[in-house]
Amino acid sequence: MRIFVTGASGWIGSALVPELLSAGHGVVGLARSDASAATLEGAGTEVLRGALDDLDTLRAAAAGSDGVIHLAYNHSTDLDAAAKTDSRVIEVLGEALEGSGRPLVIASGTPNLNGRVATERDEPGAAGVAAARGANARAAIAMAGRGVRSCVVRLPRSVHGEGDLHGFVPRLIATAHKKGVSGYVGDGSSRWPAVHVLDAARLFRLAVEEAPGGSVLHAVGDEGVPTSEIAGCIGRHLNLPTASVPAEDFGFLGLVLAGDQPASSALTRELFGWRPVQPGLIEDLNQGHYFVEPA
Repeated sequence: MRIFVTGASGWIGSALVPELLSAGHGVVGLARSDASAATLEGAGTEVLRGALDDLDTLRAAAAGSDGVIHLAYNHSTDLDAAAKTDSRVIEVLGEALEGSGRPLVIASGTPNLNGRVATERDEPGAAGVAAARGANARAAIAMAGRGVRSCVVRLPRSVHGEGDLHGFVPRLIATAHKKGVSGYVGDGSSRWPAVHVLDAARLFRLAVEEAPGGSVLHAVGDEGVPTSEIAGCIGRHLNLPTASVPAEDFGFLGLVLAGDQPASSALTRELFGWRPVQPGLIEDLNQGHYFVEPA
């Protein structure tokens, strides 16, 4: 297959591209900058210069592909604008594939159900950013009725692995350095779902290859790791104490840490036989690469 990938040079894309290439697929990667283009060229992909607001470019690329994986998202401070941009991108990609039976796979997030384990059958929350991204995901799923083999792959709070520089775990480590304590919110019993980036990449490949139209998949390895356990592991590696701290000490991440939001991938595993084979979050932290200063 010739697969068009947005976000191909990003954290998940950088793991997905070699996964697709090793499976014999051709990859066209969207690159907004010279640095991204150089990264993709070095990885052996065809490069398409453009951005998420270049709708004609996206439409043509999708029309000329055998399938699309949409990973890119504009994580700006204007959350409403970012969600609207994503909505337009999904619609344009779907229009280009309409009636073809070709796949459109998009990334989203696992729902936060306030203590209940979220499954693939659950809907995201009805407010805030989750609601906007959930609406975009539902729009993609509905494209199955328009002859698009659409699929949503939901990602957990932590997609971890060596090379992760900007995810939630590096933010926790940076906060611990700054505050002198590795903290958690409340009693630390809130749970965080997680997956290794290589396991997530493999699920995206399986989805573009064979997921039924209108399907929702969960790329979840760890169903829910207690935040106190995450903080304790970080504290041991940094030789810092571990304690409960106010949510505001973490900025926007405080709300995420405070919520108990486990998620299951049981239905996804049953559908595909997908099994995470990479280290879980705590095992990955214990390998030490998160605590090595970048060169």
